[in-house]
Amino acid sequence: MASTGSAIVKRALDLGLVLAVLPLALPLMAVIALWVRLDSPGPALFRQERVGQGGRLFRIHKFRTMQARSGPGPEVTAAGDARITRAGRYLRRTKLDELPQLIDVLKGDMSLVGPRPEVPRYMAMYPQEARQRILSVRPGITDRAAIEFRDEEGLLAGSDDPEAAYVQRVMPVKQAYYLDYVARHSVAGDVRILFDTLKVLLK
Repeated sequence: MASTGSAIVKRALDLGLVLAVLPLALPLMAVIALWVRLDSPGPALFRQERVGQGGRLFRIHKFRTMQARSGPGPEVTAAGDARITRAGRYLRRTKLDELPQLIDVLKGDMSLVGPRPEVPRYMAMYPQEARQRILSVRPGITDRAAIEFRDEEGLLAGSDDPEAAYVQRVMPVKQAYYLDYVARHSVAGDVRILFDTLKVLLK
């Protein structure tokens, strides 16, 4: 667990970086929002309930990458899913669909770095002790698990049951990464994760 001082510095880092990036990101986000709207009927943004710090529910924001009228379906997505739009394929591959989460960081629902927030149904599958430890910190836009599973959709596409593959093969590895982050995270470590994430995205 981080000290109160470290938590304040981490929050200051989040706010400082987001406020520095937003002037550049907002015009790009406006262009993406217009593209999403023109590419398929429906809103530009997708909102979904996730579990945040302390178990508090919040709505995460992403650019919509699926057909708005696709109806209910699996909460994990494999590459080649017919629900994904043309714009969505590019946005998911480049991770640009995650840009609206900068606003979630400003609101205090998320951090730049931290365990990725799960939907309530999947979070409930974690052992209680692990769940409590993971939820002791703000969820993040990126972390070591996000880097490791940057092509998660491609991995799941090779399974007959993507949801079962996610629960049985991906979630245990993510849990280990999340618990390691909670035990050892630091501001310097967060900066390293941010740089490693940028390196992966720019490849």
